This record gives sequence, structure tokens and C-alpha cells, in this order.
Amino acid sequence: MIRAAFAAALALVVALPAQAAVEIQEVTSPGGIEAWLVEERSIPFAAIEIRFRGGASLDPRGKDGAVNLMMALLEEGAGDMNAQEFAEARESLATSLEFRAFGDSVSVSTRFLTENRDEAAALLRKALTEPRFDEDAVERVRAQVLSNIRSDATDPNRIASRTFDTLAYGNHPYARSRDGTIATVTALTRDDIVDAHARAIARDRIYVGAVGDIGPEELGALLDDLLSDLPAEGAPIPPEAEFLLPGGVSVVPFDTPQSVALFGHTGIDRHDPDFFAAFVANEIFGGSGFQSRLMQEVRVARGLTYGIGTWLVTMDLSELVMGQVASANDRMAETIEVVKSEWARIAAEGVTEEELEAAKTFLTGAYPLRFDGNRRIASILVGMQMDDLSPDYVTTRNDMVNAVTLEDIARVVTRIYRPEDLHVVVVGQPEGVEPRN
Repeated sequence: MIRAAFAAALALVVALPAQAAVEIQEVTSPGGIEAWLVEERSIPFAAIEIRFRGGASLDPRGKDGAVNLMMALLEEGAGDMNAQEFAEARESLATSLEFRAFGDSVSVSTRFLTENRDEAAALLRKALTEPRFDEDAVERVRAQVLSNIRSDATDPNRIASRTFDTLAYGNHPYARSRDGTIATVTALTRDDIVDAHARAIARDRIYVGAVGDIGPEELGALLDDLLSDLPAEGAPIPPEAEFLLPGGVSVVPFDTPQSVALFGHTGIDRHDPDFFAAFVANEIFGGSGFQSRLMQEVRVARGLTYGIGTWLVTMDLSELVMGQVASANDRMAETIEVVKSEWARIAAEGVTEEELEAAKTFLTGAYPLRFDGNRRIASILVGMQMDDLSPDYVTTRNDMVNAVTLEDIARVVTRIYRPEDLHVVVVGQPEGVEPRN
């Protein structure tokens, strides 16, 4: 019955009208934990997103994958409950718990019915503060992680990504996989996992977003109970990552009829005054849909690929402009030349008024559609905090998009599209593509 009620409540939440006009309350718990809250009392259901800055970048050298393995083990038993008992308790409460590791953060996501709020919070508290890391659980989850690593080793897209990161970031943690390697994950001990927990989950790096049937005082009390016993400080955040790749081409031989290319260079900081101009320019150049220049030139005009796209990467310690495309081995050389040509053309010519207006219409129209459920809104709230944005960003964001002018884009494209700096990593057997730096 509880699970049926949870499913019904979730269906109602997903069906709520998508809108960006959410009212964000800034909450500080009695214990000093800060959070953003969107209170919605119409449905007896809430979602909370908690993130801790640092993530897999906190892994010591040689312990790659420790934070990722640790996060995967948080639901494998806690306190006086083993993995099976923990799973049964979660099921009985119809509570959703998810623990994930990223390069710059780890995330804890929970959803619960109002009637089960206290019990659900108590269960999550056990997972965060009393993880068991039992030997059988460690070995079971380790085997799953190793299976994923082996699978990634045969995925051209993953190979391209790992190669680009390794070449670009040298000795920085960004050069290493957050999942680790076969060797490092196999060698991790329980002590390494306990250490990863202390390094990554601490009070000095918490960001919280909450949405649903919960008020400020209730949220404050819940957060203090949930998080106050965590360590005060975690491991130091690594330094800024220096980008080391010059312009050129790297080729990773791989037996496949279709090559994958990942390309990019340094980008633009999220707080740069020209960021929104760069954001709109990227939508025109290689963003979503068939109207982007790269889709028109690479797919529509020449039939070199089924899809191509670019994006701005704004990590905590580095910024990039990136793109990806797949093409037949005998057509990859031409594909790369067209990409480089278009990279140079937008830098030299900017965009047209028609392209700018179309991009603005799409970007402003699509933005409210992101706010389509409690969980997604909670995640957005946390992302805004981690990006050091203000609560009114949800209402001013589209104004900033609409304020971008042709002159703004002409200024920024010369900064963020530099064909001489573009580095292309190709995985496959591309004909006529020679490595060069």
C-alpha cells in the first residue's frame, strides 16, 4: 500500500505544470547548515538533493576509484543492518535513495512520503554516518565496478574521453578516471574505502536543495539530525587544472568500421561576463537540433555523420569547449576538416541575426521545461548553489539570454573558437588521419 501511494504521488509530481517561476527560500538550520527550499504542500511528498564538493578528484594517486566504490557501498548496509536488511527497510518505507560519484562532487538523492519522513531520514543518516563496508558487500560491488571498467575499455566513446583527459591534464586528478582502473580498484582495501568516506563526505562542502511537502523549520531540523555528526572537514580540493594539449590530432587504433572523434580546447569560466554570449553562440554552432551549423554542414550538406554536437564544459577546476562526432573510417578525415573549417568560420564571421533570434527562442522556451518534477528541481537548486548563482537566477536567466547581442557574440567567438588550438582525439581506424601535435 505504501509503495502504491508513493507511485501515485510521484505520478502527480511529474504531472505538475513545468514552470521556472519557483519560489526559492534560503534556509539555515539551527546547526548552521544552509539549504535552498521550494515548498510545495499540495502533495505529501518531498525530494532532497545533497552534494559534497570534491568527488573523485579527491582520490589519492594510486587509489583511483576509491570514492566511486565508497559511494556505491553506502546502500549496502549501515549501522545494525546488513545489505539485505537495509534494502528491506528502504522498500518498506517506499523511500528512494541514490548515491553517485562525479569528478567534482558526490551526490545523495532521496525521495520520501511525508508520513515516512522521519524514518526515511533516519535510514539515510545511518547510511551516511554508519556505513558498514562489509567484506562481502565490498567484493560484490567491486566486481560490478570492475565489470563496468572492462566494458568501458571496449567503448570507443569512453576510450576517446579517457584519452583526451589523460593527454589534457597530465598529473592532475582530472587525468584519471573516477571509476579507477582494473589495477587500482582491485587493490583497494576496506581502509581505503573508509578513508575515501572521510575525505569526500564532510560538513565543510555540503550543498542542499529540497522540494515538496516540507517547511523551513522542518527542513532545518531534518538536516541537523542528518548531517551534524559528519566530519567537520574533508580532504583539500585539488588546485586548478592546467590544460596541456596543443592543437593537433591523436589517434587511438581500434577495430571498428566507424571512428569516433572528440575535440576541444580551453573554454570560458561560468562567471565570465561573456559566458551567456558564449552559451548562445554554442547553441548556434553545435547545440541541439538540426539547425546548428555543424549539423547542417557535416550531416545535412555532406552526409558525413548521423549526429554531431558541441558543448561548454564548466568543471570546478577547468573550462573547455568540446565536441564529438562519429563517422565512417573512410570519411573521418573529411569530417575533421569540415569541423576545423567551421570552427574557423564562426570565429571570423560571428553569427547572423536570424541565427541569434532562433537560438534565443529555443533556449528561453526550453528552460522552463527543466522544472518538471521535485527531484529535478532539487538538483537544479543544488547546481545553482555550487555555481555560486543567486536564487533569482531562475527568473533572470532568460533575460540574460535575451540580452545577448550580435556584438557580444562577435566579441566572444574570437575567444572561445580557436582553430589553431583545437585538438582532436580519434578512436578507430580512420583513413588519411595522421597523428600530429
